[in-house]
Amino acid sequence: MTTGDLAAAAREFAAAELTDHRYFDGLPDVPMPQSKALAQAGLANWWVPTEYGGAGVSLVSGVDIVSELSYGDAGFAFTSYLSILGATMLHLYGTDELRTRLLTELARGGGVCATLASEEAAGSELGRTGTTSTRRGGAVIVNGDKYFATNTDLAEFLVVVTRAAEDDLDYRTVVIPRDTPGIRVVRRWDVIGMRGSATYEVRLRNCRVPAENVLRGNGIRVLEAGLNASRILIATTSVGLARRVRDEAMAYAEHKVVKGAPLTENAVFAAKLGQIEMHVEVMRNQCLAAAAEFDRMMAGPDPAGEFLRAGSTRSALAAKMICGQSGWAVAGIGSELFGGLGYTHEHVIGKLTRELRWTSLVEGGDDVMRDLLYTRYVVPPAKRR
Repeated sequence: MTTGDLAAAAREFAAAELTDHRYFDGLPDVPMPQSKALAQAGLANWWVPTEYGGAGVSLVSGVDIVSELSYGDAGFAFTSYLSILGATMLHLYGTDELRTRLLTELARGGGVCATLASEEAAGSELGRTGTTSTRRGGAVIVNGDKYFATNTDLAEFLVVVTRAAEDDLDYRTVVIPRDTPGIRVVRRWDVIGMRGSATYEVRLRNCRVPAENVLRGNGIRVLEAGLNASRILIATTSVGLARRVRDEAMAYAEHKVVKGAPLTENAVFAAKLGQIEMHVEVMRNQCLAAAAEFDRMMAGPDPAGEFLRAGSTRSALAAKMICGQSGWAVAGIGSELFGGLGYTHEHVIGKLTRELRWTSLVEGGDDVMRDLLYTRYVVPPAKRR
């Protein structure tokens, strides 16, 4: 399929499989049957490079794919694309054997991987990571606890950020097969939105893997490289959600009578929907710009080195911030248009409102994004830490 065909297929899939908002707002069991249908539709792991048997779809094209899936259900969409985080880290910094074997499995089977970085005491301060990795002969042993780990119980492998036991200033990213002894899912979080995804607290005890499973480079910097891709798609999630709010508001307004006329003929309503459309356009354009920069870097002569030098790209940080903030503004406009109905579970608008708040919280809150933009792009280069 061409990239345009994939976006159209995503739109059709969302309409057919993801429209039952009560099902997806009820913390459904995983894996969901829709996941298998997604793979059968050719929409799973669309970013895996062609040399590993994937479709090799660019991140620019992925913006519209994710927007369409998020229009149907943002939580399900998140589960479907979050593997891009660990897969990007593996593709850039794994050994030839490791990345070929694992990325080929993702492309062939339509499965997922999970990235474990967040901890209770080291949420947005990854320098406080307590999970350790210890070299022992030809192996590495991992111990620790991870707090918010989406897809862990569904994953084929885990990409775990650790502190090197031999050096508190060194960090490693370790790839651990899901069936490795010592991995225990403590609980699934009962989140208030994005309930079509599955996020866990995870305990790792004496998980032993070959030393070749350690990715090259400082573990936190390697994570930053992968976060560029996932943050752009998290931002894109808000584009799909905002489009859904706009369309739900229009459908409601056609039947809602105010002062003897349909709400669609009300000037105040028209102005509010125009405001939503402005947000959608700006959000999508920033996501496309950030995705284009990511694609350019990936196509360069040394993408692994360029991403390590750049860390978090300015365009990805800006995309996540603007989409989180604009998405929340759209949520306010949309829920207010529905009046009291917007504060109930009877209509999908309540679910959309809770999910639009999520973008500004996951993978670094807005204050974290502001700090990164300031320290990496505002402070003069000679004074940057």
